[in-house]
Amino acid sequence: MTNVDQFESMFRAASREVFQPDPVTIDSVLIVTDLEKDDAASFSETVRRFFKVVNSGEKPTWRVVGASEFRSAGDLLTLTESADPDLICTYRNLHSDAWRWPYSLGTHVDLLTQHTGVPVMLLPHPNASRSASHAMKNTDCVMAITDHMTGDDRLVNHALRFTENKGTIWLTHVEDEGTFERFLDVISKIPAIDTDEARTALQEQLLKEPQDYIAGCIEVLQEAGANVTIKDIVLFGHHLFEYKRLIEQHAIDLLVLNTKNDDQLAMRGIAYALAVELRQIPLLML
Repeated sequence: MTNVDQFESMFRAASREVFQPDPVTIDSVLIVTDLEKDDAASFSETVRRFFKVVNSGEKPTWRVVGASEFRSAGDLLTLTESADPDLICTYRNLHSDAWRWPYSLGTHVDLLTQHTGVPVMLLPHPNASRSASHAMKNTDCVMAITDHMTGDDRLVNHALRFTENKGTIWLTHVEDEGTFERFLDVISKIPAIDTDEARTALQEQLLKEPQDYIAGCIEVLQEAGANVTIKDIVLFGHHLFEYKRLIEQHAIDLLVLNTKNDDQLAMRGIAYALAVELRQIPLLML
């Protein structure tokens, strides 16, 4: 390595992404159900009580959509585009009994999350009786998850918006251990690179970047007087296993995650797996 390369590596390692607060505004909320009038109203009231944090400040307008207002996914998209909400609240497998089985989100939810660009709050199904004991009561314990926490300001800002005063936000980054080991296996076959040194250096750098970013988030939000506690979890592991374990361990009320990839139409792989399997708590899908 030349002196120039060494200097550039040191400079790049020392630099870090700085969190930029950007308050999330919610002027209108669309609650989508496949229930009849009275049941839809009852579900809506449950949602509004749960998300009292949404009513703090700007007092958004709430609209409830029942079974008679749409049937097909196309109908729902048209309705959503007309309503132009800042947030959609719904549950999986609308107009279907497939919610009984843990295998899908349903066409309606797939289109809402991937086509509209509006954040979707995916709630436990009202007929499934699968909610965790602490779920749908408040949002004083929120977790934002990603495999690329560094620079993900939108994720952090949404987690902040949906956390109640004096609540806790867990900023969680899980580095995929399987992918890491695959790259280490390739590195071990290159004679010019010391495998043990590469393992140690890569592990340290991969964890350092999200840790630095989260430390920056804490610093910025403390200076801004944010009335929440921010904690970090940065580790190696299997994505799905670790996220499920952490959610249960910390009794998370709301999970915030990204669902879109710039280079594909389908939902991000880990996001879809979590959305299908985590049926006991609400998920905010960005």
